[in-house]
Amino acid sequence: MSHFAAAVVRGRSGWTATEIDLSDAADVEDVADRLRDVDLNASVSLLFVESDDSYLAVLRLDEGEDLRVFGSDSAFVDESRLGKLLLGDLTIGGTIEPALEPTDTEDFAEDADDTEEEEERPAADPTVNPIGDADLLADLGVSAHHLLELCATDGLMPADVTAEICQVIGCADEVEELREA
Repeated sequence: MSHFAAAVVRGRSGWTATEIDLSDAADVEDVADRLRDVDLNASVSLLFVESDDSYLAVLRLDEGEDLRVFGSDSAFVDESRLGKLLLGDLTIGGTIEPALEPTDTEDFAEDADDTEEEEERPAADPTVNPIGDADLLADLGVSAHHLLELCATDGLMPADVTAEICQVIGCADEVEELREA
Protein backbone atom coordinates (compact mmCIF):
# COMPACT_ATOMS: atom_id res chain seq x y z
CA MET A 1 0.00 0.00 0.00
CA SER A 2 1.25 3.44 -0.82
CA HIS A 3 0.78 6.28 1.60
CA PHE A 4 1.44 9.97 2.16
CA ALA A 5 2.01 11.23 5.70
CA ALA A 6 2.06 14.99 6.27
CA ALA A 7 2.88 16.41 9.69
CA VAL A 8 1.38 19.87 10.11
CA VAL A 9 2.46 21.73 13.22
CA ARG A 10 1.52 25.15 14.58
CA GLY A 11 4.39 26.85 16.32
CA ARG A 12 5.19 30.46 17.19
CA SER A 13 5.64 31.42 13.53
CA GLY A 14 2.46 29.72 12.27
CA TRP A 15 1.88 26.44 10.43
CA THR A 16 4.63 24.34 8.88
CA ALA A 17 4.35 21.01 7.07
CA THR A 18 6.81 18.14 6.81
CA GLU A 19 6.50 14.70 5.29
CA ILE A 20 7.10 11.82 7.71
CA ASP A 21 8.26 8.33 6.79
CA LEU A 22 6.13 5.71 8.55
CA SER A 23 7.43 2.63 6.75
CA ASP A 24 9.35 1.32 9.76
CA ALA A 25 7.10 2.63 12.56
CA ALA A 26 6.67 0.09 15.35
CA ASP A 27 3.36 1.32 16.81
CA VAL A 28 1.15 4.38 17.17
CA GLU A 29 3.33 5.72 20.01
CA ASP A 30 6.36 5.57 17.68
CA VAL A 31 4.34 7.58 15.15
CA ALA A 32 3.39 10.08 17.89
CA ASP A 33 7.08 10.43 18.81
CA ARG A 34 7.92 11.19 15.18
CA LEU A 35 5.19 13.81 15.15
CA ARG A 36 6.55 15.36 18.37
CA ASP A 37 10.04 15.48 16.85
CA VAL A 38 8.86 17.75 14.01
CA ASP A 39 8.58 20.65 16.48
CA LEU A 40 9.01 19.95 20.18
CA ASN A 41 7.44 23.32 21.09
CA ALA A 42 4.41 23.14 18.77
CA SER A 43 1.09 24.06 20.33
CA VAL A 44 -0.78 21.78 17.91
CA SER A 45 0.66 18.90 15.88
CA LEU A 46 -1.44 17.09 13.28
CA LEU A 47 -0.57 14.11 11.12
CA PHE A 48 -2.61 13.39 8.00
CA VAL A 49 -2.00 9.88 6.66
CA GLU A 50 -3.56 9.07 3.29
CA SER A 51 -3.38 5.47 2.14
CA ASP A 52 -4.07 4.05 -1.33
CA ASP A 53 -6.53 6.80 -2.27
CA SER A 54 -9.00 5.04 0.05
CA TYR A 55 -8.26 5.82 3.68
CA LEU A 56 -7.41 8.81 5.84
CA ALA A 57 -6.15 8.83 9.41
CA VAL A 58 -5.69 12.03 11.41
CA LEU A 59 -3.61 12.12 14.58
CA ARG A 60 -3.38 15.11 16.91
CA LEU A 61 -1.13 16.15 19.76
CA ASP A 62 -1.65 19.29 21.85
CA GLU A 63 1.58 20.60 23.38
CA GLY A 64 3.09 17.20 22.51
CA GLU A 65 0.62 15.33 24.75
CA ASP A 66 -2.73 13.56 24.70
CA LEU A 67 -2.74 11.68 21.38
CA ARG A 68 -6.13 11.76 19.66
CA VAL A 69 -6.85 9.62 16.60
CA PHE A 70 -9.52 9.55 13.88
CA GLY A 71 -9.90 7.20 10.91
CA SER A 72 -12.10 7.72 7.87
CA ASP A 73 -13.07 4.06 7.69
CA SER A 74 -12.69 1.11 10.04
CA ALA A 75 -11.84 -1.09 7.04
CA PHE A 76 -8.37 0.54 7.10
CA VAL A 77 -7.57 -1.50 10.24
CA ASP A 78 -8.20 -4.78 8.41
CA GLU A 79 -6.78 -3.73 5.05
CA SER A 80 -3.20 -2.85 5.96
CA ARG A 81 -0.42 -2.97 8.50
CA LEU A 82 -0.39 0.85 8.56
CA GLY A 83 -4.12 1.00 9.30
CA LYS A 84 -3.75 -1.49 12.14
CA LEU A 85 -0.73 0.43 13.46
CA LEU A 86 -2.53 3.82 13.46
CA LEU A 87 -6.08 2.78 14.33
CA GLY A 88 -5.77 -0.64 15.96
CA ASP A 89 -6.03 0.83 19.48
CA LEU A 90 -9.56 2.04 18.61
CA THR A 91 -10.88 -1.49 18.82
CA ILE A 92 -12.53 -2.63 22.03
CA GLY A 93 -12.44 -6.37 22.59
CA GLY A 94 -12.15 -7.02 18.87
CA THR A 95 -14.94 -4.62 17.88
CA ILE A 96 -14.42 -1.21 16.32
CA GLU A 97 -15.17 1.90 18.39
CA PRO A 98 -17.38 4.11 16.15
CA ALA A 99 -16.56 7.79 15.64
CA LEU A 100 -19.97 8.77 16.98
CA GLU A 101 -22.78 7.07 18.80
CA PRO A 102 -26.15 6.96 16.95
CA THR A 103 -27.58 9.67 19.23
CA ASP A 104 -24.71 11.98 18.26
CA THR A 105 -25.43 11.60 14.54
CA GLU A 106 -29.12 12.43 15.13
CA ASP A 107 -28.07 15.73 16.75
CA PHE A 108 -25.87 16.52 13.76
CA ALA A 109 -28.67 15.66 11.35
CA GLU A 110 -31.03 18.08 13.13
CA ASP A 111 -28.41 20.85 13.02
CA ALA A 112 -27.70 20.20 9.35
CA ASP A 113 -31.41 20.38 8.46
CA ASP A 114 -31.64 23.81 10.08
CA THR A 115 -28.65 25.36 8.30
CA GLU A 116 -28.44 23.57 4.95
CA GLU A 117 -32.04 23.27 3.79
CA GLU A 118 -31.48 24.39 0.23
CA GLU A 119 -27.83 23.43 -0.20
CA GLU A 120 -27.39 20.43 -2.48
CA ARG A 121 -25.45 17.70 -0.71
CA PRO A 122 -23.15 15.23 -2.45
CA ALA A 123 -24.08 11.57 -2.26
CA ALA A 124 -22.91 9.73 0.85
CA ASP A 125 -21.08 6.43 0.71
CA PRO A 126 -23.07 4.08 2.97
CA THR A 127 -20.16 1.66 3.34
CA VAL A 128 -17.90 4.14 5.16
CA ASN A 129 -17.54 3.54 8.90
CA PRO A 130 -15.44 6.32 10.52
CA ILE A 131 -13.79 5.49 13.84
CA GLY A 132 -12.10 7.37 16.66
CA ASP A 133 -12.32 10.98 17.80
CA ALA A 134 -14.31 12.85 15.13
CA ASP A 135 -14.18 15.97 17.32
CA LEU A 136 -10.38 16.27 17.25
CA LEU A 137 -10.39 19.28 14.89
CA ALA A 138 -13.47 21.10 16.23
CA ASP A 139 -11.50 23.88 17.97
CA LEU A 140 -9.65 24.49 14.68
CA GLY A 141 -12.89 25.06 12.75
CA VAL A 142 -13.68 21.55 11.46
CA SER A 143 -16.64 20.19 13.41
CA ALA A 144 -17.17 16.47 13.90
CA HIS A 145 -20.18 16.73 11.60
CA HIS A 146 -18.15 18.35 8.83
CA LEU A 147 -15.31 15.84 9.18
CA LEU A 148 -17.71 12.89 9.05
CA GLU A 149 -19.54 14.42 6.11
CA LEU A 150 -16.27 14.84 4.19
CA CYS A 151 -15.25 11.24 4.87
CA ALA A 152 -18.63 9.92 3.75
CA THR A 153 -18.86 11.96 0.54
CA ASP A 154 -18.85 9.51 -2.35
CA GLY A 155 -15.98 10.16 -4.75
CA LEU A 156 -13.98 12.39 -2.41
CA MET A 157 -10.43 11.07 -2.11
CA PRO A 158 -8.40 11.25 1.14
CA ALA A 159 -6.20 13.94 -0.46
CA ASP A 160 -9.34 16.01 -1.11
CA VAL A 161 -10.46 15.63 2.50
CA THR A 162 -7.00 16.64 3.75
CA ALA A 163 -7.01 19.66 1.42
CA GLU A 164 -10.45 20.76 2.63
CA ILE A 165 -9.46 20.41 6.30
CA CYS A 166 -6.19 22.27 5.73
CA GLN A 167 -8.03 25.05 3.91
CA VAL A 168 -10.31 25.54 6.91
CA ILE A 169 -7.54 25.48 9.52
CA GLY A 170 -5.21 27.72 7.51
CA CYS A 171 -2.37 25.45 6.38
CA ALA A 172 -3.47 24.51 2.85
CA ASP A 173 -0.52 26.22 1.14
CA GLU A 174 2.04 24.44 3.34
CA VAL A 175 0.53 21.00 2.64
CA GLU A 176 0.16 21.71 -1.07
CA GLU A 177 3.83 22.74 -1.32
CA LEU A 178 4.79 19.56 0.50
CA ARG A 179 2.67 17.45 -1.85
CA GLU A 180 4.26 19.05 -4.91
CA ALA A 181 7.85 18.64 -3.65
